[in-house]
Amino acid sequence: MIASGLDYRPSFPPDYRPGIGIVGCGDIVRSAHLPAYAKYGVRVVGVFDPAAEATAGVRERFGVGRVFASLDELLAQPEIEVVDIATHTAVRKGLIRRALVAGKHVLSQKPFALDLRSAQELVDEADARGLKLAVNQNGRWSPPWRFATLLVQEGAVGDVVAVTHLYDHNYRFTLGTTFDEIEHFVLWDYSVHWFDITRCWLEGKTVATVRAREYRTPNQPAESKAPWGMWAAIEYEDGSSGIIRGVGSAETARPAKPFWIHGAEGTIRGSVLGSGDRPGVESVELERDGARSSFDLDGRWNPEGFAGTMGELVTAIAEDREPYNSARHNLLSLQLTLAACRSAEEDARPVSLDELTA
Repeated sequence: MIASGLDYRPSFPPDYRPGIGIVGCGDIVRSAHLPAYAKYGVRVVGVFDPAAEATAGVRERFGVGRVFASLDELLAQPEIEVVDIATHTAVRKGLIRRALVAGKHVLSQKPFALDLRSAQELVDEADARGLKLAVNQNGRWSPPWRFATLLVQEGAVGDVVAVTHLYDHNYRFTLGTTFDEIEHFVLWDYSVHWFDITRCWLEGKTVATVRAREYRTPNQPAESKAPWGMWAAIEYEDGSSGIIRGVGSAETARPAKPFWIHGAEGTIRGSVLGSGDRPGVESVELERDGARSSFDLDGRWNPEGFAGTMGELVTAIAEDREPYNSARHNLLSLQLTLAACRSAEEDARPVSLDELTA
């Protein structure tokens, strides 16, 4: 069987567990980062957040070493080798730079910069200092996406010619929160995961244009600010394509986020964050040469995705190589997302990546 031996689970070096410092202790850190790190034995030396209530109870609940009184205090701690930055995007660039100047490797939440120039500056600075800068694209280690990525990389379906995503979701959780204030929330903050994984599966191909639209859905609450509906289309110069369709107002108790990867020699099908017809089960199906193989997978996006991003960075440090989720590798994901936002602002006009740097 072609998938035998594929290890899609998060992994860490057996003899290297560096100290981790976390900057920002919002909901995502308490609900995802810290539970994942606790499950996989990541050594969190300490955390810092200017809001005292954000760090309340994290030592007792997650075994965090200490709560630092300031960012300077955290960065001055020699035991900390990696800084996990989990703040809002607007302040990430300055925090990443301060961590790099302090000689720390960095794992940044996504998107790691607001624009391409800032992103490239951070990549260059990490390189100049001999440090690793990675992006927390945790969806890459969601078990179905990770398994599918490994299948693609070993040639299970040949040359990938089309990627299709459909996700149903409900954004009521954003009402009254900072997420509802984010411009292009669904494209920029949420769908960046889908742009990123599509970029991974169509690795090495040249993007021609990106088109996108965002819109208010008929059943979206009047008080909500950010549009909940979206679609995006990525066209490649060789005729390959990627399609993302997001239904952000779905009323369902059986959500699913299916994907299809069509290759010249076969097809991969799967779903993340729910499978619809099989609640609680995440699986991937490979079809090739008239035969179908189905694989039920262990784990979930949370916590495995969050453990996977940190595990890859730590492993890359130990092996002195570029991590798969490096900021450099993430530049194209950022370009695709920015192009989609520009296209949505201009009535779904096709946008080339060259326009973003012109």
